[in-house]
Amino acid sequence: MPKEAFDPLKLENQLCFPLYVCAKEVIRRYKPYLDEIDLTYTQYITMMALWEHQECSVKQLGELLFLDSGTLTPVVKSLEKKGFVVRERSREDERIVNVTLTDEGTSLRSKALCVPEKMSHCIELPPEDAVSLYRILNKLSQNFVENPVD
Repeated sequence: MPKEAFDPLKLENQLCFPLYVCAKEVIRRYKPYLDEIDLTYTQYITMMALWEHQECSVKQLGELLFLDSGTLTPVVKSLEKKGFVVRERSREDERIVNVTLTDEGTSLRSKALCVPEKMSHCIELPPEDAVSLYRILNKLSQNFVENPVD
């Protein structure tokens, strides 16, 4: 087989590889700022969803964050252990677990306010490129939502 036949397997020809590298590096750069407020990245995005919505079911959180319940449940349990959220079964349907912010979880929002600004200094990208990247990534994410693979 000619050497060129294997070109599709080169890292330089993969869209997924630079996405993987960037995602991993962005999360790594979040770590020192999130350590200051005692959150992991997954806990942070969970808290951001709750700061926006105040209360969500675990299923709703999973849909917002693109996380399955097997990943999300331990995250929510650890946030509850830290006193940031409370989990309660729905009175209407006990299969549904609702997650609600505590006062401590709500006050953490003010402490987290500096994180996006600090991160903006870690990712050197002209504003117009950042807007384009955001638009493209959201378009790609929406495509995954509309065309799930099971």
